[in-house]
Amino acid sequence: MPRNAKIILPIIVISQFFSTSLWFAGNGVINDLVTTFNLNNNALGHLTSAVQFGFIIGTLTFAILTVVDRFSPSKVFFISAFLGALLNLGVLWDHNNIASLLSMRFFTGFFLAGIYPVGMKIAADYYKDNLGKSLGFLVGALVLGTAFPHLLKNITGYYSWKYTILTTSTLAFLGGLIMLLLVPNGPFRKPSQKTNLFAFFKVFRHKKFRSAAFGYFGHMWELYAFWAFVPVILKKYSLHQELSLNISLWSFIIIATGSIACIFSGYISKLIGIKKTAFIALFLSCLCCIISPLILGSNNEILFLSFLIFWAFVVIADSPLLSTLVAQNAPIKLKGTALTIVNCIGFSITIISIQYITSLTNIVDSNKIFMILAIGPILGLISLRKR
Repeated sequence: MPRNAKIILPIIVISQFFSTSLWFAGNGVINDLVTTFNLNNNALGHLTSAVQFGFIIGTLTFAILTVVDRFSPSKVFFISAFLGALLNLGVLWDHNNIASLLSMRFFTGFFLAGIYPVGMKIAADYYKDNLGKSLGFLVGALVLGTAFPHLLKNITGYYSWKYTILTTSTLAFLGGLIMLLLVPNGPFRKPSQKTNLFAFFKVFRHKKFRSAAFGYFGHMWELYAFWAFVPVILKKYSLHQELSLNISLWSFIIIATGSIACIFSGYISKLIGIKKTAFIALFLSCLCCIISPLILGSNNEILFLSFLIFWAFVVIADSPLLSTLVAQNAPIKLKGTALTIVNCIGFSITIISIQYITSLTNIVDSNKIFMILAIGPILGLISLRKR
């Protein structure tokens, strides 16, 4: 391990947390956006999918051009964080409509492709033997950044929703600046000197890489659909049970629980192995999908909230471990590109699950729709089992 590795990891984690707060900035103020810009009830699903779609196009572009393997990852991170922050601020424009908001969120997602997978690439350039634990902290930062807008909304509840957008943009810029100034190229970085237009196909020739990647894809089918609908689940339960739940605060608590899970799974993987830990977490999240109708319809408030916290814990615990398996089994000179490709496909899958669940909520008023999220984990478990 490099001499300064213990200092570098906290810096990467802080930068990742600050910059990924852009991801769910729109979700954190979705009710205000609906009211301010006269949006319809499908806005949550569409705006979330716009970010995901932008991220997909961004990762696809970065992967085809092998940007992260050709240029300094820290510089790519900073430029992406800066531009993402500017586009996030575009949500504040008084004359926005659904089309302009979708565009702003799309391009914010595009530049998030230069933040999340690039952050993992930087970590991989510094940590070789303890990559699982390191990515646990890094994905934990992503989870906390994802949940943070909900907390901001709760804190600034008596003020304009615009403060949430301003804060997330400011944090993103600071995160990028910290990475640029304090994190040089890692000792294990193997730069590629040219564009490799066939890299997208080359990485999937490796059997172990395919197995880890397909496990990750199954995990992604469930993850972002669950995160996106946590506020919806809470609001629906609150109305049915005639409770006054603080939706923003509980959304933050539930989603942010995953940050602890990522760190926990990183340490556990050192004891029982990366693959086994990922398999157990994926199995438990699959089980949560299957039994969700029973618990989400419960009259017991404590059981309901405890279940959502547990689900949020296991739904993300496997993520850093699956990313570790992907990184370990990728061609060394295409590691950054391989991580970006897997993210690209994984987030493409999230759009399908989010839009599918969104369409079902408009047709069926039943908690049984969340059982559909079990499809991904089941296929992921089969893939990991074959490995």
